[in-house]
Amino acid sequence: MKNFKKGFTLIELLVVVAIIGILVSVVLASLNSARTKGSDAAIKSNLTNALKQGEIVFNVNIATPNTYTGVCTTGLYGGVQGAGAMVTAAAKAYGLSTYGNDVTGSNTTATCNDGTNAWAAEVPLKTGTSQMWCIDSTGKSKQVTGSSLTSAADYLCQ
Repeated sequence: MKNFKKGFTLIELLVVVAIIGILVSVVLASLNSARTKGSDAAIKSNLTNALKQGEIVFNVNIATPNTYTGVCTTGLYGGVQGAGAMVTAAAKAYGLSTYGNDVTGSNTTATCNDGTNAWAAEVPLKTGTSQMWCIDSTGKSKQVTGSSLTSAADYLCQ
């Protein structure tokens, strides 16, 4: 009678561990992609809300009626909430703590510029190098490559 031992060989165990390692790396890569897409969706959603709030500021504020002055304010301006809180939320979704107000934009900063007749805001996106989501008072809400706000008085998404 032959003596057979029960159990797995070292080769079999190594193959199973390798397969599990490959599956874990695939799952982690998928989760990272989903996290990036979720951040971008939060940025776009917050800026879309800011765009709507900008129109409310234009129509309701009593400090400077029928102007976009103060749209980028985080708190109250002329009796109405500014859109700054939404721009801040979009910046935080990207990983920034705040945004620049009336400054030249860059690929790595969130920016909100407001003036009498127009306003615009942009925040970097996590997907793609130098990709930004830009909104402005003309109603544009779009993805752009590089910063559209080339000066503190630039209020249009290019």
